[in-house]
Amino acid sequence: MSPVLNQLVSQAHADGEYQPLIDLIPYASIIGVECQRYGEEIVFRLPANPDNIGNPILPALHGGVIASFMELTAVFQLMLQLNTPVLPKIVDFSVDYMRAGLDKDTFATCEVQRQGRRVSNCSVIAWQDRKRQPIASARAHFLMD
Repeated sequence: MSPVLNQLVSQAHADGEYQPLIDLIPYASIIGVECQRYGEEIVFRLPANPDNIGNPILPALHGGVIASFMELTAVFQLMLQLNTPVLPKIVDFSVDYMRAGLDKDTFATCEVQRQGRRVSNCSVIAWQDRKRQPIASARAHFLMD
């Protein structure tokens, strides 16, 4: 892991402040990604933001914002959970949209399904009101070197 990245991950685990790590990826800051640890689980939050609206009639989040939020959730989870030598690189990402993401706070969690020497496989769910009623789910593969 690069010294700067290693230090940011270690500091995030130590003090529970994840924003400096999130700020490494400018788009995460632009859409407003936040992160909080609850015991062993890390939950990512996308606060309601008029700039993230894709359908102003409903209003509903843009599908690309939802997918990007979920992809960033997986990247940050891998960085926090695994000792990676570099920032994980996306190989493929597949999203299933289940319901409209309305103009309110959105949450996501990621589970690392399989960790190989070079590739990691993750699943991500995003929800708004109840975790058991996701607005989208995703599967992703990342190159870890």
